[in-house]
Amino acid sequence: MRGTVPGLPTAVPLSAMLPGIFQEDPFTVRFVSGFDDVLAPILSTLDNLTAYLDPSLAPEDFLAWLAGWVGLELDESWPVERQRAAIAQAAHMYRMRGTVSGLRDNLEVLTGGRVRVADSGGVAVSQTPGADFPGQDQPRLAVRVSVADPSSVSVSAVDAVVSAAKPAHVVHRVEVIAS
Repeated sequence: MRGTVPGLPTAVPLSAMLPGIFQEDPFTVRFVSGFDDVLAPILSTLDNLTAYLDPSLAPEDFLAWLAGWVGLELDESWPVERQRAAIAQAAHMYRMRGTVSGLRDNLEVLTGGRVRVADSGGVAVSQTPGADFPGQDQPRLAVRVSVADPSSVSVSAVDAVVSAAKPAHVVHRVEVIAS
């Protein structure tokens, strides 16, 4: 939670902006300096606004707010560095959404491990009418996540990401193994 910061100096004291006659009055200077204590954190935040919008520099309590801007829901159990990486890669992940490489990249950021995706589908062009379709006749998707500690990755969370990324008619299997 943001608030006043005891002892934080202000770059622009309000008493220096008062007309000369008020600057000579000690009560008015003390009264206006009380506003400096309240405005100093606001001015400091505005001076450093670019750092608040950069996922690698933003304060930890701003990460959830920043994730909301790019449409992500962060899992609070993730390490802070993984949360920062997910926010930084959000635009790339949305651009690649619906592709095998996009699913792989997304899961690598979210799990911190190596991901292998096997897809049964395919695309081919044939000049012969009635030629066989490429791939298998039943669409399937197999996802294998290799991490150092498999208990650190929620299989249900990985399954939910895969379910959201694949077409509804494609059967999938998720496996989390030790690397």
